[in-house]
Amino acid sequence: MSKSFKFFFAILLLPLCVGTTKSLLRVIQTTGSADTIWVAFLSGATCWLVIYLLLPKPMLIYVFGHELTHVLWTWIFGGQVKRFKATSKGGHVIVTKDNFLISLAPYFFPIYTAMIVAAFALGHFIWGWARFVVFFHLLIGAAYAFHITLTWNILKTRQSDITQHGYLFSAVVIWLGNISVLLVGIPTLTSRCDARTALVWCWIETCKIFVRIGNTF
Repeated sequence: MSKSFKFFFAILLLPLCVGTTKSLLRVIQTTGSADTIWVAFLSGATCWLVIYLLLPKPMLIYVFGHELTHVLWTWIFGGQVKRFKATSKGGHVIVTKDNFLISLAPYFFPIYTAMIVAAFALGHFIWGWARFVVFFHLLIGAAYAFHITLTWNILKTRQSDITQHGYLFSAVVIWLGNISVLLVGIPTLTSRCDARTALVWCWIETCKIFVRIGNTF
């Protein structure tokens, strides 16, 4: 797809951005009664924010995760990785397949959060880690805050992943990607509503916006 096509496609997706955001707020409101989970999650996020603000930023860890996400999504799409490099000053991967999801995945897919979920699920399956669930929620909060803060930090500088697809298109994909992760993750974590319900709310809210736009013409 050309940049011009991606730009106009991104404009068409703006109502979806609003619809998904409104749905996320509804999900958060619905799951607000899950006090024990939210307290641990927000405590973990707060701990990371203190580290982020007071200590040197762990850019090597972030860059490694960033490039590893490119690798993971390359494998998902059936590509191969020819070279991998990650340093505190930057990194890159050489792959046999590329698309906008592979390029932009590090900005919306929290790979360290996914690793924690996978590790806890495996540990719970083998050893029954139910008694450690509060620490799981604490780590999830810290890992997701790590993703948000350092992604925001790196987006302040020029990123080739962004420029190759255009700023508006990249912003829309990154926004929708992050919201989608939360629309699936929060209901799964809190068990106050299911992900399917969240996606239905997203569809309803987006349709309402398109109807309002149609009524203005």
